[in-house]
Amino acid sequence: MSLPTAYDTLLQKLKRVHTLSTVGGLLGWDEQVNLPSASNDQRADQMAIMAELQHEAETDAAIGDALEELERIAPGLTADQAVVVREARKDYDRHCRTPVEFVAEKARHSSAAYHAWAKAREENDFAGYAPFLERHLDLAKQEATYQGWGDRPYDYAIDLHDPGFTAEIIEPLFNELKTGLAPLVRSVSVSSVTPDRDRLKGFPIDRQQRFLREVTEQLGFNYQRGRIDVSLHPFCEGSGADIRMTTRFHEYDPLNSLFGAIHETGHGLYEQGIPLNALGTPLGENLGMAMHESQSRMWENQVGRSRAFWKNFEPRYRELFGEQLSQVTSDELFLSINAVQPTLIRVDADEVHYNLHIILRFELEKRLFNGALSVADLPGAWNELCEKLLGKRPANDAEGVLQDVHWSGGAFGYFPSYCLGNMIAAQLWDTAHECLPNLSADFERGNFNRLLTWLQTEVHQQGRRYAPLELVRRVTGKDLSPTPLLAYLNDRYGSLYGVD
Repeated sequence: MSLPTAYDTLLQKLKRVHTLSTVGGLLGWDEQVNLPSASNDQRADQMAIMAELQHEAETDAAIGDALEELERIAPGLTADQAVVVREARKDYDRHCRTPVEFVAEKARHSSAAYHAWAKAREENDFAGYAPFLERHLDLAKQEATYQGWGDRPYDYAIDLHDPGFTAEIIEPLFNELKTGLAPLVRSVSVSSVTPDRDRLKGFPIDRQQRFLREVTEQLGFNYQRGRIDVSLHPFCEGSGADIRMTTRFHEYDPLNSLFGAIHETGHGLYEQGIPLNALGTPLGENLGMAMHESQSRMWENQVGRSRAFWKNFEPRYRELFGEQLSQVTSDELFLSINAVQPTLIRVDADEVHYNLHIILRFELEKRLFNGALSVADLPGAWNELCEKLLGKRPANDAEGVLQDVHWSGGAFGYFPSYCLGNMIAAQLWDTAHECLPNLSADFERGNFNRLLTWLQTEVHQQGRRYAPLELVRRVTGKDLSPTPLLAYLNDRYGSLYGVD
C-alpha cells in the first residue's frame, strides 16, 4: 500500500467515525432539549446502538492496517500527516482495548442515569439516584482497567478529558490557587461595597433571548452553522459544521442566562474555529476540556464582564430593559455583573469563588476513586467540604451534590478542567494583550474580531498538534501557573471592592 493510498484510507475511516459521533451527539442534544419525558427508555437503546456502531468504526481493522503502513514509511510523512498518524494510533489502540459490549452498556446507562438524575434533582432524592452513580463509578474503574490504568483509575478519567494531566500535576496547582484566593475572599467578604443583584428582576424572557442572540452573534458565533436552545443545564454540543448550544432563562436573574450563553458561545467559537476540511482527523479536533474551558471562561469573564464590553452593550441593554434598569446606574449595573457573593450553585458562582467549587469536586472525586468515600456518604462529605471552602452549607441535596449534570453521564475527571481552564485563560489573556495592543478599545466599539482571530490561530486551528501543557508553553512562553489568574482576580475585584 503506497503512502497516498494508506493515508487516504485512514482519513476515510476516521471521517466515518467522526460522522457517526456527530449523530450520537445530536441524539444526546435532543435528549436534553426536545425528548418527551416518557421516551427515555427508547433513547437509551438508540444511544447504545449508536455507540456500538461508532465503536465498530473506531476499531475497523483497516485503520490498524493503514497505521502500520504509515508508521513503516514515517520519514515520508509531512508534519501534519505525522500528527494525524500519531494521534490516530493513540485513539485506535484505546478503542481496541475496550469491548463493544462495554461501550454499549456505558452508553445505555448514561442515558438512563441522566433521566434518573433529572428526576432526583427535581425531587431532592439522592437515594434514588445513588445506584446509578455507583454503577457509573464501577464502569469508570472497569474502563481504566481495560486501558491498563487499573491502579490509577482517576488519572485515567482526568487524561480522557485533558491528555497529559494527572491528579499529581493538578493538586499543587489547585493548592497554590486555593491559598492565593484566601486573602481576596476574606477581604471582599468584609468590604463595604455591596452589590445588589436582587434589583435586576422582571426581565421578560423574550427580550433576554433577543439580547443574548445579538451579543453572541457580535462575538462571532456563526448561526448559519449553529443554534441556541433551552435545557435543564447549559451545554454545547457539536463540531465546526453544526454547533448546538443551550442556556436557561429566569426573569428574576437575567445575568444567569446571559453569561451562561456567553460561556457556551466560547465553546462554540472554539469548535467553529477548527478548520472544516480537517474535521474527523486529529487536526480537526479540540485539545481537551481544559483548553475548551479556557475559551468559554475567557469570553464569559475576561471579555463579558469587562467595562469595555459593557460600554458597547449597555445602551442596547437599557433600550430593551429600560423600565427594569431605570433606577440602576451604570456603576451599579457593572458591580452587579461582577458581584462577589458566595453561592451554593457552581454555575451561579462569581469568579472569585468559582474555583473553590471546582476544588471541592476534585477533592471528592479523588476520594470516590481511591475508596476513601462511598457514594452513600457523598452528600454528607459534600456538605462538610462546601461549608469549609465556601462558608455555606446546602439546605438539601438539590442545591448540593445533585446540582451538576456531569456525573449523570459518568464524566468523572471533567470538573478539574474548569479550574485548569481558568488558569489557561488568564495566561492566554495576558499574552493576547501583549500581542494585540488596545484590545479594550476594540471591545468598546463592539469589535471582537482581533481577539477571536488570534485565538483561532494560536489555539483553535492547532487541533491536537501539541499536548495541552505544551501548547500553553508555546503560546505564552511559560509553564501553566495559577499566578496570572490570581493577578487578574486581584486586579479586577480588588479595584471594585476597595481591596489592596
